[in-house]
Amino acid sequence: MATIVQAVNLGKQVESPSIEGKGHPLVILQEINFNVELGESLAITGSSGSGKTTLLGLLAGLDIPSTGTVFLDSVDIFSFDEDARARLRGKLAGFVFQSFQLLPAMTALENVMLPLELHGTPNARERAKETLRRVGLEQRLDHLPKHLSGGEQQRVAIARAFVVQPKILFADEPTGNLDAATGNQIIELMLDLNRAQGTTLILVTHDDALAKRCTRQIHLSGGRMVS
Repeated sequence: MATIVQAVNLGKQVESPSIEGKGHPLVILQEINFNVELGESLAITGSSGSGKTTLLGLLAGLDIPSTGTVFLDSVDIFSFDEDARARLRGKLAGFVFQSFQLLPAMTALENVMLPLELHGTPNARERAKETLRRVGLEQRLDHLPKHLSGGEQQRVAIARAFVVQPKILFADEPTGNLDAATGNQIIELMLDLNRAQGTTLILVTHDDALAKRCTRQIHLSGGRMVS
C-alpha cells in the first residue's frame, strides 16, 4: 500500500517570554516520525497540551515546523512557499473542525458547493446535493447554519470536506461539540465515507470510542510519541 503522509523528524518550538523579558524555547513537539498509508484511519490522542492540534497543523502544512518536514503524496510540502502549500492542500485535503466553520450567510447547499466552485468543478450543485443526501440532509439543503442543530452543522461540514473527494481528510476534535449520541452518528458517518471513498482519515480526538474505531492510534505525551 502507498504511503500518503510521512512525518520525518518533525519538531516545533516557540519562544516563550520569561519574567526578565528574555525569551526561551518552549518545545511543543520533538522527534515525530511515522507514515500513514493510503486509505488508513489514524487517531492522534493525548492529554490537553500534548501537541495534538499542533501536529495536525504541521501535517496539513498550516504551520511551519522548527525541525523536520512532512511529505504529502510524496511531495515535501515545506519545500514550497505558503501559496504553493495552499494549492497542494486544495488538491489533496479536506478539513473538519470542532467549531464547524460554516459560512453563516450561506445555506447548507451553498456551503458544500463552495469548494467545488472555487476549483471550477462542473455540476457543483448536483454533486453537493448528492453528498448532502449521503450524510442524511437532503431535506435541509436550503437551511442556514443557524437553523441547523450542532449535529446537522457537523454533517454539512463533513459533506463540504468530502465533496471534493480528497485523498486526505484532517479532522480536529470532530465530535468535541456534540453529545454522545450525535457524536456516535458522526463517527459512523466519517468512517463510512472513509471506506466508501478510500479517503485517508487523520484526526485529533479525546473521544476513546472514536480513536478505537480507527485502524491505528498515535499517542502523544509531552510533545513526543509514546505509542
